[in-house]
Formats: sequence, structure tokens, C-alpha cells
Amino acid sequence: MTSIRRPQLAILLSGSGSNLQSFIHAINAGALEADIAVVISNKAGVLGLKRANAAGIKTITIDNLQFQNREEFDSALALSIKYYKPDLLVLAGFMRILTQGFVKTFSGRILNIHPSLLPKYPGLNTHKKAIDAGDAFAGATVHFVTAKLDGGPPVLQAEVPIHQDDSPEKLASRVLEKEHQIYPLAVQWFCEGRLTFVEGSAFLDSAALPKNGLTYVGDSTKK
Repeated sequence: MTSIRRPQLAILLSGSGSNLQSFIHAINAGALEADIAVVISNKAGVLGLKRANAAGIKTITIDNLQFQNREEFDSALALSIKYYKPDLLVLAGFMRILTQGFVKTFSGRILNIHPSLLPKYPGLNTHKKAIDAGDAFAGATVHFVTAKLDGGPPVLQAEVPIHQDDSPEKLASRVLEKEHQIYPLAVQWFCEGRLTFVEGSAFLDSAALPKNGLTYVGDSTKK
């Protein structure tokens, strides 16, 4: 009897890998029906690689500092990824801006999670920006990756209230908890064939998603 091939994930990271750990937990719990084919880091010795090794997952380090430019690094990265034939690339704290050529190669098959309620605050220092602006809420957004930095169509968002005494660090901790809830869920939708990327837009169950994606509420979502 031939076993059915489960969707294969390639996870890219640069640091602690806390989102990677959320995927490992979700897979072990049966909430994410996929396998992690490989974890790739652009930095050696980071905690994310140790988490992957502890779970028996293949790891690769491709040091971006060993390449003369972004194009050369991305070419080597793409070559390594293609070897594992993943269905989806998952950026989990991967602190590299990907070239247009790389994104085109894997178009519609790259998800990222960004620690803000996109389109607010692309780039870095999102929590400080939200506090300084006097926002009532911050949060995280799962989105498809396009050539525009943090500009791909949102899939799923989760909000957290900003407290009067919040520091960027306190806020980041609460947002991270939400990241660990919504990212495996969005990836599961993709693995089920429910989440797709068509002509620059995100669709769930063949219906176009709102411009800011769905909003996560507990174990459910709302438009």
C-alpha cells in the first residue's frame, strides 16, 4: 500500500525559531497536516537550528556573508530549497529581503508573518511605531510574499490591545503569542488547498480575502 505524500514545508529563519517550534507542536498535535522537509538559516548556531535538530529535522546553514551580493545568496538559497521539493516556503523570522528573482521562482508558495497589522508599519521596529503613534491595537499578519517588502496580500491577522504602560518588549511578547496561533492555521489552510494566491490576490475557499485578510478571534476568524 502506497502512503500518501503529505505537504512538505521548507522553513527559513535567522534566530530563535519560536514560530518553528509552533509548527512542530502543531504537527505533533495533528493540527497541521504537513512535514517539515528542511530548516534553513542564514546564521550558524542559532536557537532555531537547535530546535530543528532536537526534532530530527534536516538543517542547512547558508551564510549570506559568504556571498558578494543578494542575488548570489538567493541563487544558492533557491538551489538548496529546490532539492527538497517543498510545497510551501515558510519565512519564520528570516531577516533577509528576498530578491525579485527569488520571489518569482516560488511565487504563490511563500508565506511570511509580520509583527504588525499590515498595511501599517512594514519593515522593522513595528511595536515601537505602534506605541509612538498612540494606536489602540497592535498585532501580527500572515501574508503571501511578493517583491514588495511586507506588501503581499494579507491572509490572517490577530490583534492585541496596547496597554498604557507597554514597552516595545512587553508588546512584542504578547504579539508573539498570537503569531504562534495564527501562523500554523494559515499554513494548514494552504496545505489543504484552501488558501491560494492568484494574480496577486489571496483566496480562501475560492473567495477573495479582504484587503487586510481575515481577523483571528479565538479559534475562529471573521471578515
